Amino acid sequence: MYKYLSILNDLENIIQSGRYKEGERLPSIRALAEQYGCSKSTIIRTFDELEKKHIVYSSPQSGHYVVKRKHKNNGNPLILDFASSAPDPNIFPYLDFQHCINKAIDTYKNDLFIYGTSKGLPSLISVVQKQLANYQVFADTDSIFVTSGVQQALAILTTVPFPNGNETVLIEQPGYHLFIEYLETHNIPTLGIKRNSDGIDLLELERIFQTENIKFFYTMPRFHNPLGTSYSRIEKERIAKLAEKYDVFIVEDDYLADLEQDAKADPIYSYDVSAHVIYLKSYSKIIFPGLRIGIAIIPASIAGAFSTYKKILDIDSSMISQAALEIYIKNKMFERHKQKVRSSYSRRTVSLLNALEKHAKGHDDFFSYTSVKNPCIHTFIQLDKRISIQKLTHSLRKKSIIVEPAHHHYLSSFEKEPLLKLNVSNVKVDDIERGIQQILAEICR
Repeated sequence: MYKYLSILNDLENIIQSGRYKEGERLPSIRALAEQYGCSKSTIIRTFDELEKKHIVYSSPQSGHYVVKRKHKNNGNPLILDFASSAPDPNIFPYLDFQHCINKAIDTYKNDLFIYGTSKGLPSLISVVQKQLANYQVFADTDSIFVTSGVQQALAILTTVPFPNGNETVLIEQPGYHLFIEYLETHNIPTLGIKRNSDGIDLLELERIFQTENIKFFYTMPRFHNPLGTSYSRIEKERIAKLAEKYDVFIVEDDYLADLEQDAKADPIYSYDVSAHVIYLKSYSKIIFPGLRIGIAIIPASIAGAFSTYKKILDIDSSMISQAALEIYIKNKMFERHKQKVRSSYSRRTVSLLNALEKHAKGHDDFFSYTSVKNPCIHTFIQLDKRISIQKLTHSLRKKSIIVEPAHHHYLSSFEKEPLLKLNVSNVKVDDIERGIQQILAEICR
């Protein structure tokens, strides 16, 4: 990895952590060269890149300063987006990944511009196999597939026949809205099971497994979207045992695994002893959505059909993206970026929870807020049914605050709870409390 990239990442992380305030002068080129043990030209290049990203600006004969981010552009107010669950573009690793793309082309040359394999780039699969072991996901390379995002994996799994011969998909309610839309658009037999801040009713889950023809149960055990909740170890163990007992497969969407702070929080896959758990991982939330690379660990009983259907869909996933990701992981860039994203999102999550705890008290007639244990980026509040969510979202938008209800996270046939999603992946730390205070004040008007 180029020296300046390492220094660039470090300085960017320091600035975004708030150690240097907006408008504050940064250490001199000479001081930073001594600090990092490098040449002045390396620091000058680093500052050039930071200027391109509009993080710092230079003042002749004075030095470099942190850019003031709160501008009043033509009198337009700052928009606070509590609805978007997309990762923050301000922390995308543009330069690192650009370097990896260039390196991939130099390394693989023409191989990147021809058709690959339906499973994915073999060298990437080997790297991913080692990385997954850090999450207590131990899989052989034959079971690992690279997909064009988790959505492609879900579409294939919904289509391919399973060895249990069943056709009905069971999904948590609320659940992943795009998968729900896919299921209903394609008229897939689907059932829902209620999930709330306390998890799901495991007795109800067992009843459904026992009495319905469930092909697989799709679940987000960790940092559920939109609830923000996570299953306990006991719940995950129990789900794995029920899958084995009733020959139902579990599709585990571990889309935010990289943001987990608890080293003991293992996925359902780690408790599976009967090859009934299909593990899905995304790189979109930790790097950037445009990467379009997902990982699916498929049991041997399904792998052949999965491979066939995937090849029919798109022959292979982007070879350039796969090769660049391989280099990005192997050169420790992924690990450094992961820590940076964790730190950034952790501060936002703490600010969100503190704001809710501070301003939600004494308003039980209008909404209820249940503190979620160890959430990440997002949580929710439950509105009183007398409150019009449509009017609420409209009035807040007039104040440049964007919020969304969780209605589209439910099957059309399932009873919808009046939930208001609160996501801070695209809201700056300094703006979170003010935004939450205004949201709750508007609810209580």
